[in-house]
Order: sequence, then C-alpha cells, then structure tokens
Amino acid sequence: MKLIVDNLATEYSDEGKGPMILMLHGWMDTHHTFDRLAAVLGLDYRIIRLDMPGFGQTEVPKEVWTVGDYVTFVAHFLDKLGIKPDVVLGHSFGGRVTIKGVSTGAFKPSKVILVGSAGISKRTTLRNILVTTLTKIFGLVTFIPPLLFYRDKIRKKLYKTIGSDYLESGVLRDTYLKTISEDLAEAARTILLPTQLIWGENDTETPLADGRKFSSLINGSSLSVIAGAGHMVHQEKAEEVARVIKDFV
Repeated sequence: MKLIVDNLATEYSDEGKGPMILMLHGWMDTHHTFDRLAAVLGLDYRIIRLDMPGFGQTEVPKEVWTVGDYVTFVAHFLDKLGIKPDVVLGHSFGGRVTIKGVSTGAFKPSKVILVGSAGISKRTTLRNILVTTLTKIFGLVTFIPPLLFYRDKIRKKLYKTIGSDYLESGVLRDTYLKTISEDLAEAARTILLPTQLIWGENDTETPLADGRKFSSLINGSSLSVIAGAGHMVHQEKAEEVARVIKDFV
C-alpha cells in the first residue's frame, strides 16, 4: 500500500488483527525483512510495516537526514494513519529509530522490542572515524594517475575491508555517516517502558556485547539470546523470535 508522508511516497503494509506492533527495518533493508516473522505473528497481532525513506519502495529524502529526521517521519506516518502502536519493534538501524523515538516521546507505545539494535557507538568509534576519514582521503588520492584508472576497484575493496555500508548507501551516504556517529546510550537509559532485547548469538554487525550493554542501560529490560543466529536473527530463527515476542507482549 502507498500513502504520502512529508511529501514522500511511502510503501507500507497493514495486516492481521489484535494488539498492534510497528516494525522498523534496518539500513539497506525493507519492510519485507519481517515477512517470515509477520507470517507467524499476524495470526494474533496487527502488524504495521513500512519501507523507511531511501529504502525499498519509499522515496529518497531530498536532504541529508539524521536519526531524528527518521523519527519525525515515522511519527508523521503514524499520525497519517491515525494509529498508536502498542509495541514498537526495531531491528538494527530500526532500533536506532526506536530508541530515539521512545526516548524523545515521539513514539508512545506500551512496550519496546529491540532486535540486534544499533546505537552503541563505543565499539564502532574507531571504525566510524576510519570510514569518515578514508572517504575524504580517498576522494583526493585516487584522482592521481595511475590510481585514477583503478578508482572503483580500490573503493570497493576498501569499504569491503572495513565492513562498511557506506559504498552501498548511494545518495544516502552522508545520511549514513551522520547516523552511525550518534551514540544512543544515554537515550536508551531514559527508556522506562518494558523492553525486550533479542539478539543473535553470532551477530557480527551489532555484537551480543551491544545487547548486554543495552540491557544494562534500560532498567528492567530482558535480553533473550538466540543460539546459532546472526544479525538477521528475525529471519534465521523467525519462529523462535516470534515465541519470545508473544511471551513478552
């Protein structure tokens, strides 16, 4: 389904009946990342999902956005539909948006679920600095012959080596740099709602240490670790993740 939010054509889905769960996907992903999870939960819950701006079938923002801008967009999306989710669930980057939205009061759910959430910058500070610095140096150095002729190959190899989504972010590259630089630890500390953390045991994008950190920051939160799963735990172990969600909600 489509609707216009903040002058951006926005793709979303609305399915099922029962307590309402809003699901926010990660960077370079779409609302379809939750297909398997929604198939299980849709029997007992109303599932609202959307492609956030710049991803899937939703238009790209015309300016560089911050996490706060994504929060504002999602809040306007909910207002446009006239709904108030009982639960907000965020995976990875969607977790960033969830934490920021709940901590600022832009989102007002009864419960929060964070799945492999991003937002702890201490672990990635060195990498983030490296990404930012190298993007500037790269632009200058590779215009020098003979490096000019190998520019694209060098760039792909560089970003693959440091494990960055920067190259794949296209026109959202500057937005990517802004979002990864924001530490949401203090924002997480202000969350007073019941919160369920779900982490893949083998997550290498947002390691289990991040989940434990969030657990220590969010008072009364519960951390469930899914054995044998990675960063896409909601896809890899959909039924197990669904059981945790049902028990929590």
